[in-house]
Amino acid sequence: MPTSIQSIQTTPVVYPVEGRFKFFESPDGRPMGRPAVVVRITADDGTVGWGECVPSQRWSYETLESVHSTIETYLAPELIGMDPLDTDAVHARMNLAIAGSFSTGAPICKAGIDLALFDLSGKLLGKSAAERWGRNDQQTVTLSWTLNPRTLADAETDIAKAHSRGYRHFNIKVAPDPAFDLELCRLARRLAPDAVIWCDANGGYDLDRALEVAPKLADLGILALEQPVPANRLSWFGEARKQGALPVIMDEGVVSVVELEEFHRLGLLDGVAIKVARCGGVTEARRQVEFLEENGLMFLASGLTDPDLSVSASLALFGAYGLEHPAALNGPQFLANSILEEPLSIDGDMAEVPKGPGLGVAVNEAAIEAIRVKL
Repeated sequence: MPTSIQSIQTTPVVYPVEGRFKFFESPDGRPMGRPAVVVRITADDGTVGWGECVPSQRWSYETLESVHSTIETYLAPELIGMDPLDTDAVHARMNLAIAGSFSTGAPICKAGIDLALFDLSGKLLGKSAAERWGRNDQQTVTLSWTLNPRTLADAETDIAKAHSRGYRHFNIKVAPDPAFDLELCRLARRLAPDAVIWCDANGGYDLDRALEVAPKLADLGILALEQPVPANRLSWFGEARKQGALPVIMDEGVVSVVELEEFHRLGLLDGVAIKVARCGGVTEARRQVEFLEENGLMFLASGLTDPDLSVSASLALFGAYGLEHPAALNGPQFLANSILEEPLSIDGDMAEVPKGPGLGVAVNEAAIEAIRVKL
């Protein structure tokens, strides 16, 4: 019997943060929480799907308030009554309700809807992500530890903490100071000689600094340089890739497969750091992974310090598509609370891919209420 979307509910929450991460601290250095909007979609047969939007106002233009109001005011009314199994139609309707600019509009917001629908439809079908996609059912995904220290002494302490928790690999936040960045990477390589290490500049270098630092990072055995220059400096990406010192990985500039195809055609990148939350959800992220596979490009994986509900979607995708390199999913590193009935299983740096239909996890609604905030 056909099923339709009966209701869409949103709950704004803030997760407590442990440790320092530059995107979740106030201007005076005090730690802030990790905002999110939990999305609950109920079908007319009572089946419930859960998703999560993870806005970050210091990383994108999307905020806790904008995500919440966009779903409540614009998206939810458009989607009531639609078939939750017709993913393409749902995304088309969302993209009519909230138009794009250069690429998909409000992708972090739309990701929460997509994840909830993926969870709901998987439960209706009785299939896990890997089963739906006909992919290998990889059991675990290796995680990396994020380094973003203020000083080298802080870095040494943080690397020791990572090792004490069983983490072997590192992604390092760099830019704008190449001198400090190189010292930091030398320290990390000395203390973790066998680690997979890649650097993420979050668009923080200008072209001259990017070209200066890349060969020196390569000498230290760095895997790749992610987002070396700002997303809108496309010619700079071309120059960095032409230099050829390190694989040039895009992040912030790739929201849909459309610009990924175009940037590849223009020779601007060697790969992408896939973020499920950044590109409108697991549906679009999967398209991008398949494009990378088909074109022999590098597939790295990261997130937006996602809480466990959003992380479960990333683990489902990265496990199904056989991620080769450690994933920079640092939610487990920095976030304290869980809204799951059973928290994700992480042994050292090995995260277990959730099993079962949909996202493979069960939500504890009382835990959501415990971190709910008023807007």
